[in-house]
Amino acid sequence: MLKYIKYGMLAAGLILTLPACNDHYLERYPLEGPSAESFFSNESELLLAVNGAYKAMTYTPSDGMPVPLLLDVVTDISWDRNNSAWQQIGKGSHDSNNSFVVSVWKESYKTIARCNFILDNIDKLQGKMDAALFARYKAETRFVRAYTYHYLVSLFGEVPLVTHVLALSEAQIPKSPKAELVTFMLDELDQAAKDLPVSYDAKNNGRATKGAALATKARFALYNEKWDIAASAAKAVMDLNYHKLHTNFGELFSYKGQTATEIIFAFQYLKGTQTHATPQNLLSRNAQGASNKVPGQCMVDSYECTDGLSIDKSPLYNPKDPFKNRDPRLDFTMAVPGSNYFNFKFETHKDSVKTWNYNTTPATRIDNQDAIHAFATYTGYCWRKYTDMTDKDDRSNSEINAILIRYAEVLLIYAEAKIEANQLDQSVYDAINAVRQRVNMPAIKTGQSQAALRSAVRKERKYELANEGLRLFDIRRWKIADKVMPGNFLGRIPKGLLATAPKIDENGTPDYSVVPNRADMRVVEVRVFNTNRDYLWPIPNIETVTNKALTQNPGY
Repeated sequence: MLKYIKYGMLAAGLILTLPACNDHYLERYPLEGPSAESFFSNESELLLAVNGAYKAMTYTPSDGMPVPLLLDVVTDISWDRNNSAWQQIGKGSHDSNNSFVVSVWKESYKTIARCNFILDNIDKLQGKMDAALFARYKAETRFVRAYTYHYLVSLFGEVPLVTHVLALSEAQIPKSPKAELVTFMLDELDQAAKDLPVSYDAKNNGRATKGAALATKARFALYNEKWDIAASAAKAVMDLNYHKLHTNFGELFSYKGQTATEIIFAFQYLKGTQTHATPQNLLSRNAQGASNKVPGQCMVDSYECTDGLSIDKSPLYNPKDPFKNRDPRLDFTMAVPGSNYFNFKFETHKDSVKTWNYNTTPATRIDNQDAIHAFATYTGYCWRKYTDMTDKDDRSNSEINAILIRYAEVLLIYAEAKIEANQLDQSVYDAINAVRQRVNMPAIKTGQSQAALRSAVRKERKYELANEGLRLFDIRRWKIADKVMPGNFLGRIPKGLLATAPKIDENGTPDYSVVPNRADMRVVEVRVFNTNRDYLWPIPNIETVTNKALTQNPGY
């Protein structure tokens, strides 16, 4: 880990910290870059360093996609077709040398190292620049560090807490207790929130705000069952009276929605500086995408009908026309057969060898690559979020910002925290229903039990936040990963439809054992989940080998 904490920063050109030496020649400042002795000498250098910390967060360990847009492929709702390290995690065959586990650990500690360098040296500028800007840059850095730690702790459990630039003599660092990590991060986010603005002008979009710090605090408190803290932090975001639900759910994940105040914090992209390849990975074959990150049948069948009932209970559900009368978020989130996707009629029935191309006037019939291509979506579905027609001719260089936190999640955090604390007042219903009624789904009626409301909010998170990288944390903290992960990951029946609806449980998970023709469904992958191991990722092997004080997580 010291390699990534210290030498990763050397590579970034932010630090050169050497042991004391009597040879004055070796103490000279380096000519090729800044040193700890001279950095920071002015406000511009500090700004560059803070921007570098933000940039470090946006690493792409696979397929040109940032981590938040990849994480769902290792859960029950999505799948990575590539024979990759992500696929290994999803099917439970990963170990402590898994390259993406190593990448997330390495890049996270690189980001933390950048932040530590800034915070170790920022006081050199105290009194030499605008005081409010000085405080803001310091708060932004603390936010980036805390946000990065919240990912590390949520994925790996106990990890070393490093809050300053390390010397070589400090190489052997044990894990910090979970309680210490949680307290540190919640305190850091509190301190950051004090000096962060509610919003910025256009040229500073994407920087951490007060809402971002409070929302991250709410999320991390929820993940660690600190219900009162989570509810209070989420309410503080609500009370800012700045963020609100965007009227058009689907627009949020397109270029039109990039300035919506629902978006609290997002990775920023711009051609010529930094882009991502998400559309290329998600799009259908007719749209010239790879279809290698795809939702499963279980995600499709989770969505309720427009009467607010699950498909196994609603009279509106018709197995012969299964996508009709469904929660609008189904079609906003995924491309389903029969829908218009990138101006093609999306059809994955294997006998549909021709389809319609609406990119021409009039529309023309073409060979249907989504049915006949060997690597067309294996599940019969594609993700729609983060695919925009603007990227049609440059699918690997998207500028759509990747949303990390948005207001709908804050409302659901507030509701869940209050439910788990058994504080079942009207504000709980208001928060859930604001999210549901945005897409014209019926309100949850008052007078529900704690168990019923728990079920409602868990389902809402699944419908609302799919393909946004939060599902892994949800199935872990709800302790349902050992139920939803093992067994067959299923796609549609290649040349047909399910005869009846599956049974939907309290978490929105389908059970296909009651479906007569379930054997006709495509088995995309057989997954294994080790309850005694897989609720955490392994500490990378190289870290435990080089840092003898660092113990491996159980089972690896």
